[in-house]
Amino acid sequence: MPQRRIVLRTTDHDTEVQTGLGRVRAQFQVPDGFPGPVRDEALATSAAPPPADLTALPFFTIDPPGSLDLDQAMHLARLPAGYRVSYAIADVASFVRPGGAIDTESHSRGVTVYLPDGSAPLHPRELSEGAASLLPGQDRPAVVWTIDLSPAGETTGVSVRRALVRSRDRLDYAGAQSALTGDDRIVLLGEIGALLLAAEAARGGVSLPLPEQEVSRDSGTWSLVFRGGLPAEQWNAQISLLAGRAAAQIMLNGGIGLLRTMPPPPPHAVSRLRLAAQALGVGWPPEVSYGDVVRTLDPALSRHAAFLHEAASLMRGAGYTAFVGDPPEHPAHAAVAAPYAHVTAPLRRLADRYATEICLSLTAGVPVPGWVRTGLEQLPEVMERTLRRAGAVDRACVDLVEAVLLRDRIGEVFDAVVIDTGDRRPATNGARPQAGTVQLLHPAVQGRCDGDLPLGDPVRVRLTEADPASRRVRFTLVPPAAQVTDV
Repeated sequence: MPQRRIVLRTTDHDTEVQTGLGRVRAQFQVPDGFPGPVRDEALATSAAPPPADLTALPFFTIDPPGSLDLDQAMHLARLPAGYRVSYAIADVASFVRPGGAIDTESHSRGVTVYLPDGSAPLHPRELSEGAASLLPGQDRPAVVWTIDLSPAGETTGVSVRRALVRSRDRLDYAGAQSALTGDDRIVLLGEIGALLLAAEAARGGVSLPLPEQEVSRDSGTWSLVFRGGLPAEQWNAQISLLAGRAAAQIMLNGGIGLLRTMPPPPPHAVSRLRLAAQALGVGWPPEVSYGDVVRTLDPALSRHAAFLHEAASLMRGAGYTAFVGDPPEHPAHAAVAAPYAHVTAPLRRLADRYATEICLSLTAGVPVPGWVRTGLEQLPEVMERTLRRAGAVDRACVDLVEAVLLRDRIGEVFDAVVIDTGDRRPATNGARPQAGTVQLLHPAVQGRCDGDLPLGDPVRVRLTEADPASRRVRFTLVPPAAQVTDV
């Protein structure tokens, strides 16, 4: 789906959004700054020189514009029979003393929380945006995954070790995509990414191409946009998934680990989704998996967007599973269609530091550090709690900007698409649910709507509520539903 951007330019808007974000921070107890001992430790800490020097490899990073907490850098190469992915991950454990002030604080935070006006980082910025970040032109300690692939994208070899690296270049997704025809690095990323996506499909994995609502601020100007994933973003994600699958296998083989798991969807949920496909006119033959259906859809089309929104209901129950000894009964992540672990974002997720240390120890044939074994059991609860808070903060920020954006437009009529009704069955005797969720074609807003809602249909809706204080937006269906054209 192309970007659809709405901009708030007035001082009143800026003040109201800033005030609302302050309320969000207070409601969800988003930390503000770091205690003195944590900052002091961050300023005093330094990493020991890694045993290997890989600074001759021209690594590069791909991240959102303006990012400074750079966890990952890659170098890609063709082999006589396949490819080699060298994937450098920030070596956070080299800077964090087990049981120290930074370690203790990171367990209370769990993850970095991002807001439109700034972040509440997992680690002090002196580390996360400084000494530990893989910034271009800087020698940095890293954990380097070297993964060899066959011409078909199958993993043929894996190693992981500590090394000194130097990133040569920092790209963003749009820049990487635009460089596709003139930059051999991105051409190679596209080749490998396409192979990994095909391998994901063959395993039965699925990635939903749903557009994301995004809020940003630049010099007092607020923007709200539906951002669709560029191919370069998907390819980059596949490199991370590749390392995560390799890490999971190392831990399963070694009898200790921390996996990111998700159960397969229950049969009744798949049956409901089939009914939704029928109601939306989305073809789904009995012998075809829902993942294969998803890969044929265009999220820019209203009925396809509604189906993809409904398909997200199958991707629930993700969590962390720690184990020592026997592997867990259900070690796989259903969307990845394989065992999977988080190891590629240690600056922003606590769990990655633990899983990485396990993989380093198992690969080197040395005991897993005591601090890892001691802390492993509590990590699933810490990560679940802190990820839940981060998700709630993100949703609250979007809700706030939606309400500020629309507060002076009560009574106006907008073109929209019905993306959820809460009832995935086809209409019976003409009766449909009397409330659901609509996605406006412009501006980039989703909201609850009252009325006789036809799932997946283009409709016209009237704004009845936009309250920044409660962060509520509400619409009502305009009868009869005026048809709009798919875009």
